[in-house]
Amino acid sequence: MYLVHTHLELPSGKQLPRDVRALVRSAILPGDRVEHVAVHPRSTSALTLGFYVVAGALDEAEERAVRVCARLLGDVPQLSSARLTGAGVPLQPLAFGPQPVD
Repeated sequence: MYLVHTHLELPSGKQLPRDVRALVRSAILPGDRVEHVAVHPRSTSALTLGFYVVAGALDEAEERAVRVCARLLGDVPQLSSARLTGAGVPLQPLAFGPQPVD
């Protein structure tokens, strides 16, 4: 499973709909293999979506997340003016600090 972040932005003057979480979830289909999605508004016109995707490889997971976003922007009128500004697996710092080098 991979965590893929996608970033959406609405044009200047537009605001995210109040029910953005439900709208995002409505765009996910069983074949997308998205186990969970976290919705993080960054401002009134931008949000980050965290897709937990089951996939055999990183590029496949990113492709699935981008496909869901394309569907979201194409099928949900309230978000049709938004644009996808980025997608990728977030970098994680070392969980346990630097590792000694032998």
